[in-house]
Amino acid sequence: MNKKHITPEDIRSSIRNIPDFPQPGIQFKDITPVLGNYNLFHAAINYMCKGFKPGDVDAVVGIDARGFIFAAAVALKLHTGMVPIRKKGKLPFLTYEQSYELEYGSNTIAIHIDAFEKGSRILLVDDLLATGGTASAAAELVKKASGNVVGVRFLIELSELNGRNKLSDFPVKSVVVF
Repeated sequence: MNKKHITPEDIRSSIRNIPDFPQPGIQFKDITPVLGNYNLFHAAINYMCKGFKPGDVDAVVGIDARGFIFAAAVALKLHTGMVPIRKKGKLPFLTYEQSYELEYGSNTIAIHIDAFEKGSRILLVDDLLATGGTASAAAELVKKASGNVVGVRFLIELSELNGRNKLSDFPVKSVVVF
């Protein structure tokens, strides 16, 4: 795309739907066309940063694993650091942990205990909001680490799964809603 202005609809139309991946009944949203196109990726990051400028947040927290891609780019644009939230056992230092329920079981995520200073303003970033379980667990981890979530950003939101309800304490924005 060589358009000067990329709209959220341009981004939405480039996301591929892959039926029955990784298992039957799942409609996987493939974001690789967005990542592989500079104009789309750049626009997506700009939309995710909307409402924030450098100095508004102390850190951007990205959720394992595709959230890292967006969080790192958002952090650079906002002139701050990026903090990873990883699956349990993947971080090498002392961590806080938070368990949460998934559609087909449970999981645990972790953050380093010294990820940011007490009272830090945190922008939480991930690629996809579905049921909200992972993002709400991530917000709880930020609280455990003494941070304050000032916003939550997603590339994609699957509105029919009502994940936004689990994040009602925070300003949530998504670039694309399905």
